Amino acid sequence: MGKTITEKILSAHLGKEVSAGELIEVKVDVALGNDITSPLAIVEFEKLGVKSLFDPDKVVLVLDHFVPNKDVRSAEQCKFVRQFAKKYGVKNFFDVGQMGIEHALLPEQGLVLTGDIIIGADSHTCTYGALGAFSTGVGSTDLAAVWATGEIWLKVPQTIKFVCSGKLNPWVGGKDLILHTIGDIGVDGANYMAMEFTGEVIPKLTMADRFTMSNMAIEAGGKAGIIAPDEITLEYVKPRAKREWRMYSSDSDAEYVESREYDCSQIEPQVAFPHLPSNVKPISQVGQVEIDQAVIGSCTNGRIEDLRLAARVLKGKKVHKDVRLIIIPGTQQIYLQAVKEGLVEIFIEAGGAISTPTCGPCLGGYMGILAKGERCIATTNRNFVGRMGHKESEVYLANPAITAASAIAGRIAPVE
Repeated sequence: MGKTITEKILSAHLGKEVSAGELIEVKVDVALGNDITSPLAIVEFEKLGVKSLFDPDKVVLVLDHFVPNKDVRSAEQCKFVRQFAKKYGVKNFFDVGQMGIEHALLPEQGLVLTGDIIIGADSHTCTYGALGAFSTGVGSTDLAAVWATGEIWLKVPQTIKFVCSGKLNPWVGGKDLILHTIGDIGVDGANYMAMEFTGEVIPKLTMADRFTMSNMAIEAGGKAGIIAPDEITLEYVKPRAKREWRMYSSDSDAEYVESREYDCSQIEPQVAFPHLPSNVKPISQVGQVEIDQAVIGSCTNGRIEDLRLAARVLKGKKVHKDVRLIIIPGTQQIYLQAVKEGLVEIFIEAGGAISTPTCGPCLGGYMGILAKGERCIATTNRNFVGRMGHKESEVYLANPAITAASAIAGRIAPVE
């Protein structure tokens, strides 16, 4: 019996063949923490009594959730992480001015590569599976143990295969494919499984679309969301990589727990209604849903391709008088590129507010908190109760084009 790409990556790092269901302890290539999860990991790491990190070059720390600091508490957290990074010689420490939203930043900087094992104390660490890596989120205490040992203990996950065929309709992209998938299997449909995306549609997707799909695997309970690397992957990785990488793909006779097929020519732009990413409707069935705010950004859809989509829709238009449009580039480089391409000018002329890179409103941090009864359409990844502010507010998830069109219309709307 052949192996899945997930089994192959884990086997290579362990030095022997492994199969789904086995418990293993395996070396990692990157261990990631942010300003929310790192402080607890630091406390636990110090309790271990070790004198150094397993490899300071493989530890990455990104201040991105509440920065630039929104209050005294967030300032203290960031100071704590800064001191830790300095004490232990963490080279890959990203502070204000250099940082970006972590899951947009690490691929951009070439810190995560094809064939890697990456763990991060953030649930959306699964994003890097788009590069053909095994990437998953852990808790802060697990991160502390990895900092000390360089290894993670886990169970080799089973894999669900998702076969995407057909031709994409206009304004349909990775966000719509993953929302459709989550709507199909539910928020627990892939619990502790790898979600492998294949089929004729996938090789035609940009890296941005692939990152979006892998990013939201966790919203279906997935342990990882993974896409086999191809020429598009290599075009992205080669100019960024500072070390060697290895490419893996699933064998034709690999064993999957399940295989699902989607005719993507039948998929419209999708909208996830409150309060679950699985509560999905096609744009044609949304009805009349007025909004107060629109947010374009996050680790899901804050890349330059996402901003270009939004700008195409917004160019020459005005944001509805009753809507606040907030646009957050994923990294400083993306922000600068958006300035060079004239996208920021389009956003401002349309009536949008542009932010420095931050997770901000996605997790109810700042830069767009909702009041009681307010509705927001966003390119973010979660729409749980109170996710973006008041527990009686509502968040709707969509792609950048639909979000921009909705900001213009004052209601959730298709691109005209």
